[in-house]
Amino acid sequence: MNKKSESPQSYCVSKLKVLADITRLAVLEILMEGPKHVGELNAVIGVEQTLLSHHLKVLRQEGFVEATRDGKAVLYSLASAVRPTNAVRAIDLGCCLLSFD
Repeated sequence: MNKKSESPQSYCVSKLKVLADITRLAVLEILMEGPKHVGELNAVIGVEQTLLSHHLKVLRQEGFVEATRDGKAVLYSLASAVRPTNAVRAIDLGCCLLSFD
């Protein structure tokens, strides 16, 4: 949990609130396949790049996504804390598993 005073329920609720958006869920599902650039994500999702960048920023701030420089571009990947550890298409939120099956 991020804050010492935060209860397990509050932690879970805050994570689920971030994921209560279809675009953010789509980003995470795509990144389960491997790292992607914004253009690759946008080719699948099809939203304005500024809106996609906003969603990626939220996902980064909440610890779902990591961004690394790749020349002039940015490569996005699932954060190590939420990466699936086996063949199951699910993300570990720490309080529960979010399955894409």
